[in-house]
Amino acid sequence: MKNRKILIWTIFKNLDVILAGIIGGVLVLVTFLGVIMRYLFNAPFVWQQEIQLGCFLWLSYLGAGAAFLSESHVAVDIFVDSFPRKVREIVEFGAYIVTCVVLVFLFWQSNRLLMQMAKTGKVTSILHVPYDLLYTVLPIGCVLMVIDYTIVTIRHYRERRENGE
Repeated sequence: MKNRKILIWTIFKNLDVILAGIIGGVLVLVTFLGVIMRYLFNAPFVWQQEIQLGCFLWLSYLGAGAAFLSESHVAVDIFVDSFPRKVREIVEFGAYIVTCVVLVFLFWQSNRLLMQMAKTGKVTSILHVPYDLLYTVLPIGCVLMVIDYTIVTIRHYRERRENGE
């Protein structure tokens, strides 16, 4: 039972990484097959661009959350690392707060955008996929980014405490 809970937590914690990997694979597959169909069989997929747009959008937002979790976002650590330990902690916590405030603002605005798109009922021209479904990833991505950044921040705090810093 305990192993099952650990597995469920691991999947939940890495949900954005898993989904980004699957969507990235779909994007590569659709693009590869599209090139094959266009240049070898002279029969391009007319729906290819819409699938690629959706995959790229979802991959970008889920991948950003995954980058928070793996600490892969661009940072200027050399500048912050030159500060004394207390100042460095304050700067890192300030960066965490500012990032979370921006992500909450983006979450709020993306929900407004989704409501507007749902009211208009706009759909893609070929597959007729509702645009609000495509852009649902905006608030989801913002929530996952806040969760991932919080996990990383707590991990750093615990590591410092365990190392006696």
